[in-house]
Formats: sequence, structure tokens, C-alpha cells
Amino acid sequence: MTAAGVGQRLEHDAFGAVCIAVDRLWGAQTQRALEVFGAGRECFPPALIRAFGQQKLAAARANHTLGVIPGELFEAIEQAACELAAGDFDGHFPLSVWQTGSGTQTNMNANEVIANRANLLLGGVLGSRSPVHPNDHVNRSQSSNDSFPTVMHLVTVTELVDRLLPALADLRDALQAKAQAWADVLKIGRTHLMDAVPMTQGQAFEAFAHQVGHGIARIQACLPRLRLLPQGGTAVGTGLNAPVDFDTRFCEEVSAITGQPFTANPCKFEGMGTHDALVEASGVLNVIAVSLTKLGNDIRLLGSGPRCGLGELGVPDDGLSSSIMPGKRNPTIAEVLVQAAMQVMGNHTTITLAGASSLFELNVAKPVLISNLLQSIDVLANATAIFTERLVKGLEVNAPRLAANVENALLIATALNPVLGYDTVARVTRKAAEEGISPKAAAIALGVITAQEYDRQVQPALMVSPG
Repeated sequence: MTAAGVGQRLEHDAFGAVCIAVDRLWGAQTQRALEVFGAGRECFPPALIRAFGQQKLAAARANHTLGVIPGELFEAIEQAACELAAGDFDGHFPLSVWQTGSGTQTNMNANEVIANRANLLLGGVLGSRSPVHPNDHVNRSQSSNDSFPTVMHLVTVTELVDRLLPALADLRDALQAKAQAWADVLKIGRTHLMDAVPMTQGQAFEAFAHQVGHGIARIQACLPRLRLLPQGGTAVGTGLNAPVDFDTRFCEEVSAITGQPFTANPCKFEGMGTHDALVEASGVLNVIAVSLTKLGNDIRLLGSGPRCGLGELGVPDDGLSSSIMPGKRNPTIAEVLVQAAMQVMGNHTTITLAGASSLFELNVAKPVLISNLLQSIDVLANATAIFTERLVKGLEVNAPRLAANVENALLIATALNPVLGYDTVARVTRKAAEEGISPKAAAIALGVITAQEYDRQVQPALMVSPG
């Protein structure tokens, strides 16, 4: 027979007695899961736990409005759920991500924490499961099968809207500010890593700003599908044991709680049996990661040097240096951004496989899917914010280096194509390259154009736009 030891309480459920630490709010089901799966180092982030508080709060209010939870119990459940949503009980969720694929154990963890807290508020004791029962009251009109995916959607929307979108908007604005400041600063464009024709530094940064802007638009485009919630489908999508209109009442309540316009998924079977909207969101993050990789790599290459590289940009000093080379400065912030993007790309592979594991009426890879998706949002939001503040805003342009590059560039002679023809200009650039002279000197030496006409035709400042 199980007996409680020092610092433990004895709690019972349908499977018998179990011992739980006296200062823990979770109950028997969570403790059993802890013993089965262990308390892994990879736990859900606080954002998901707090989203469970929002979900349970909205469910309690919907249930109370529909008359299936009495007032005295509802008030205690409501307060406990509010406290969970506020982060008061983050330390009472010990379970690893690696659990049942439906996320049942974390849903029961939330039910038990709220029930125990509610019973304390009502003058009861921990583990009594009375008067508030974790299943009969906190989980009323719900199943893990519709509650966990609902929480997945809640936390994804919240993290995207509150964290990643603002970080990307700040980056876009900082890049656009540089584009405007450097609108007239000439440089040589590069294709295949080789010198091409003139452009402006502003045009390069305008391209970066547009990339980030498209990323913002991609997130906004997938939000409507993320705001469709499967709550109300209960076990398989039919809504068994949920009162009529529970889904719509729930969405009204959770929208008021989160400030986001959530609506009931008209097909609960789709919302519970698949997670295509979440895979889509990960795909968007993957595209953004690709964009940020290009941005980070371009900036660190353009700032390479400072004396023996391209040296077109001055990268802000981050205060860090080499372990052997005194005073060496590295583009560490850009490297952070690129590494974060790599993590997102890897996570997308995992999320894709998890989404593809949907079978019949349930996807059983929910924990690994949402864990990776939340990590992708987190690392992108953090790395983007650091990149914007500590690198982009402090970038400087090396005007003398750019001017010298433009003056010595072979391919500014491309402007002569309409006048001399491709083959003649090719002779000019070949002679200039072989003899180490300017294209102007080569053209004059070949006798194909006068110095005056060359200067009239080849004006780099006029070569950065059509016509």
C-alpha cells in the first residue's frame, strides 16, 4: 500500500494512490506522467502554459454562461485560471515535451493545478478533487484532443503578433531608414560574387527592407487560419459532451481575453485531425529565415575587412574580440542572426514531419510540433531585435571606398553598349583588365571613342535607373 513520506501528500485517482510533494499544485495524473516520462530538460515554454490558463478561463466562462458549472465553483476556477494565465504557476508544470502525442498530460496538468488552487480558495485541501474536480469541472465540455490544439493556436497567434511582428517591423523600418539615407551613395553591384554595374547603397538596403516587409505580409496572411479554433470538438470532432453553442461562446470569451479575433472552426474534424495551419505558419517562418540569412550574410560580407576585405560598410563594434588577435572585430551579431535562421530551417523539417503524422481524427505529434514552432518564433524574434538594435541602426557607409570602387570598375563601360555595341565594349574591358588601366583609358587607346564622348556617355550616377 502506498504511503506518503516526509514532505509528501497522498492523492487518489481512478488508478489508486500516488504520492506528491506537498508544495506542488499538480495532481495524480501529472505525477504518474512524471514517473512515466520523467521531467526532461525540454519542457514547454511559459508562453504555452499561460495560454492554457487563457484556454481554461475561456472554457470556464463559456460553461458558466451555458449553465453547466455552478456559480460558486466557477468563481474559484476563474480566479485560478487567471492566476495560471498570469504566470503564477509556471513552476508547477514539470513535464517534458516528450509525452503522449495528443498533449493529454499537459492538459491534465493544467486541469489539476487549477482544480487544486480552486479548492484551496474554497477552503479545501490539496488533492481532495472536491468540490472542484479536474475532469468534471475544469475540463468540462473539453477533451485534450480539442483543448491542446486550441492552445497551440492561441500561443502561436500571440507570439507572432506580440513578439515577432513588432521585431520584424522595427528591422524593416531601420533598413528603410538606411535606404533613404544612402539613396545617392553609389557603389558597384555584384553578380556571381563578381563586379557588375553601378547601383546605390540605398537600393541594396531597399531590397533588404522589401524582403522583411514581405515576411511581415506572409505572417499576416496566415493569421486568419490560425485564428480558427477547434475547441468544442471534444474527442473526435463531433462535440460529444459539450453543450450547444459552447464553441462560439468559448471563442467570444477567448477573443476578449487575448484581444485577438478568434472564431470557431466550422469543421472541428479538420482542426483536430490536422495541423496544416501551423505547418503553414512554420513555412512562413522558414521563408523569413531564408530572407534574414541573405541579409545577415550580405551585411557581414560588405563589412568584411576593415582593410583587406570589401570594407564597404562599417559594422558597429560589439565590444568583443578574438582570444588571440588583440583588437580584432567580428560581425558577431550577423552571425547570431544567421545561426537563428538555421535553427528555424531545421525546426521546419521537424514540424513538417509532425504535421504529416496526422492519422484519421487525431494528430499525435502535437507536443513536438508546437515546441519547435514556438522555438522558431522565439529565436527569430530575439535575434531580429538584437540585429536591428546592435547592428543595423549603427551601420555606417565607407564612402571613400565605394567611390574608389566605382571609379575603377571595369563594367561601367557597359553604358557604352548602345553606342559602340557589345563586341567593341568587350574589347575595351578586356584591354583594361589585361593592362590594369581604366576602361576610359582603354577605350581612348583603342580609338573607339573620344574622352569627351566617353564622359558624356558613362556617368555612373545616371546608370542606376532605366533610361
